[in-house]
Amino acid sequence: MRTSSTIRTRGNGKRTRTAATLAAGALALSLTACGGGDDDNGSGSGDKGGDKTPAATVTLPKLDGESLEVAAVWTGTEQENFKKVLAEFEKRTGAKVTFVPAQDPIINFLGSKIAGGAPPDVAMLPQPGAIKQAVDKGWAKPLGAEATKELGENYSQGWQDIGKVDGKQYGVYYKAANKSLIWYNAQVFENAGAAEPKTWDELLDTAQMIYDSGVTPFSVGGADGWTLTDWFENVYLSQAGPEKYDRLAKHEIKWTDPSVKQALTTLAQIWGKKDFVAGGASGALQTEFPASVTQTFTGGDQPKAGMVYEGDFAQVNIGETKAKVGTDAKVFPFPAVGDTAPVVSGGDAAVVLDDSKAAQALATWLASPDAAAIQAKLGGFLSPNKSIDASVYPNEVQKKIAQALIAAGDDFRFDMSDQAPQAFGGTPGKGEWKTLQDFLKNPKDVAGAQAKLEADAAAAYGG
Repeated sequence: MRTSSTIRTRGNGKRTRTAATLAAGALALSLTACGGGDDDNGSGSGDKGGDKTPAATVTLPKLDGESLEVAAVWTGTEQENFKKVLAEFEKRTGAKVTFVPAQDPIINFLGSKIAGGAPPDVAMLPQPGAIKQAVDKGWAKPLGAEATKELGENYSQGWQDIGKVDGKQYGVYYKAANKSLIWYNAQVFENAGAAEPKTWDELLDTAQMIYDSGVTPFSVGGADGWTLTDWFENVYLSQAGPEKYDRLAKHEIKWTDPSVKQALTTLAQIWGKKDFVAGGASGALQTEFPASVTQTFTGGDQPKAGMVYEGDFAQVNIGETKAKVGTDAKVFPFPAVGDTAPVVSGGDAAVVLDDSKAAQALATWLASPDAAAIQAKLGGFLSPNKSIDASVYPNEVQKKIAQALIAAGDDFRFDMSDQAPQAFGGTPGKGEWKTLQDFLKNPKDVAGAQAKLEADAAAAYGG
């Protein structure tokens, strides 16, 4: 799952530190309000979701006899929940929809499908960079009038703009991700006498308390390089500020910049301390993201780690354990490394590859609150659709995270690696993913990591 991928948004180079501060404040206030308290008994698996089934708000055409394919990299529970959204589309239209499991990087997967003459009708693309590639290759088709209208009614301008290329609307950001969260085992914190940290220094102190209590502080899913880019982006956004974040995202400053050195050096305070990472660097590099979450919430009061960093979608994996979100599994915003806490977001956009009536209708459906409400109720899902009723989310934690995202409006930063060319920011074993994995293995080599990042970025960005 590359969900990407923080509330991050694609920056326009004009956003101020004040806007980032307001968004971060909204998130912190939201999570504090829900408190992760003992009364929040919702399960991340969604089995205690909201009861509301909204009345139909979107008009769809009759598509009896039509069939179409939707490709996405989603697996497991995430895939199964999305299939329920597709099933409702089938029910309302009479069309037959087939889910096509894709592999990362999805652009390469689509390329082989198109070369073989069997492209899917719609693809869920996890990066703005991938949308642009699909447009540049002539694969993506602009959204039709109905999908564009639905998008305009239900999404802030910022979320609409992320799906545009050269001023034309190509993507519907069906799914969002708040990637500025740290989930923790409540029993471990209680045993250690630890409180939720608000700053990076407090996070390091909390980690030491957890270690002293006999539990390794952090679980890191280093086998999936994208989790490491998310770590970096939160530290960088908070420490260097939104303006430099925007410039680095566009490669307007080099990865050899002192601000990158500072962020990597800060990360090494955790990654470079063997006893702070479950299994050490070698263990982390063999741990995929789902296992990094589940091993934090299994093993009673002696799990493999006390905390795990990642987005709201970690609730899907928590739901595979016996832990309950809000009681056993709690969450706090990624602590402030600089003046303000980071707010980074990722997301997955529906892009039409076959400009048919059925494909455009599916894009319209995915832009509607009706579709988003189905998956929101199942848990582990966050929608940027401002028309969705927050009461459908399955627990107070998820509801507050969703409300904070909507309240932030356009004041967010999109995942930096998702904005980059896929060769640099979105390919397993290459570019930023690989270099940060190497850095996790050897956090002392800051200069070497910077040089490799810059060489790969220069090649991918074209200079």
